[in-house]
Amino acid sequence: MEQKELFKVAEVQLSYKPHFKAQERPKITSSKQAYDILISNWDANLINYIEQAKMILLNRNNRVLGIVDLSTGGGGSTVMDARVIFATALKATATSLIVAHNHPSGNTRPSSEDIRITEKLKQAGKLLEIEVHDHLIVTENGYFSMAEEGMM
Repeated sequence: MEQKELFKVAEVQLSYKPHFKAQERPKITSSKQAYDILISNWDANLINYIEQAKMILLNRNNRVLGIVDLSTGGGGSTVMDARVIFATALKATATSLIVAHNHPSGNTRPSSEDIRITEKLKQAGKLLEIEVHDHLIVTENGYFSMAEEGMM
């Protein structure tokens, strides 16, 4: 390789800029608290229209580092890309996370694909030492917690 070709690479920068002290952030100790935080940050105009996926990033004390919009899909599906999820968690130095998506139909029961992606995320989290606490399926009227149902 010529010398000039060695320098034609992209620079990668990582940044995470919290705006609150750790003790000021909400602490999540139940799936109901996670649901309440998520639903207050969900676009009420879209929850019954299209599927979206979000993630809550947590520190070692289960305090919220942030909420991340992961994807917006169609009326019947959205994407939860493990690479995006864990790249974001690593960038924020999260030690655990909660993923969630909505079902516009109002049905809170998980599909076989919901169960499959949850297992995939749990396994990836183990490798990276980032615990996946829960996968919530949310509607404007309630939620389904895979952790509460023994699926985690």
